Amino acid sequence: MPLRKLTNENYTIKENSWVAWLAAKKLKVPAVAIVIGKTIHLHHASRVDFLNNTRWVKHELCHIRQFKEHGFLLFSLKYVWESILHGYRNNKYEVEARNSEFE
Repeated sequence: MPLRKLTNENYTIKENSWVAWLAAKKLKVPAVAIVIGKTIHLHHASRVDFLNNTRWVKHELCHIRQFKEHGFLLFSLKYVWESILHGYRNNKYEVEARNSEFE
């Protein structure tokens, strides 16, 4: 399947992203979305399936907001540091994104 993008004024979606493929391998999950800046990278998930999953969209949009609030480099460093200290699941930015799924 070719790489496809969906762009709106706030974010871009990339299907079949190699970045998301790497994340899926690291997390040992079959499908994943990962945000870098204003781009949502998908692996084994179509744009349509992603956009139809309200909780998943809210989660990833929270990460986009986090990048915007902290700045690209600073947020990236804070996110990695949180993951080192507390693990992926307990990373405060992941906790915030999971909580945003229900807003």
